[in-house]
Amino acid sequence: MLAPGKNLMDDKITIIEGPPPLFEPVQDGWALSLNESPHLPLTVLTRLRTFNGPSLVERCYRRWKDNLPIHLHYRNDLGLEEAAPIVAARSMESEDGHILMLWISLDIQKVHIELDSGDDDGSKPT
Repeated sequence: MLAPGKNLMDDKITIIEGPPPLFEPVQDGWALSLNESPHLPLTVLTRLRTFNGPSLVERCYRRWKDNLPIHLHYRNDLGLEEAAPIVAARSMESEDGHILMLWISLDIQKVHIELDSGDDDGSKPT
């Protein structure tokens, strides 16, 4: 049962449209220290365009203040629904609107990692 004034949607942030999120590896020590568990989680960063980034960050803060989890819900490359715990959030403004930065904890045993060399055509510079 929900406490008065609590909304069912407060426990998640859902990507409604667009491609699956891109997850970037995290190299910051503070972000790597966010997960403490017997399993080795993988902390990644995703950047999402949104209409109101500050309100979504506030939703995260409210959940964490009550010691409750909040999850990112999205569709993967196969179109299947997935959810991952959000461990940190930040909103930024850009020329195109708000950017929501979410640090996500993924189960390392369920993740396929692709490394990008940065070359668009695969050729090496001469």
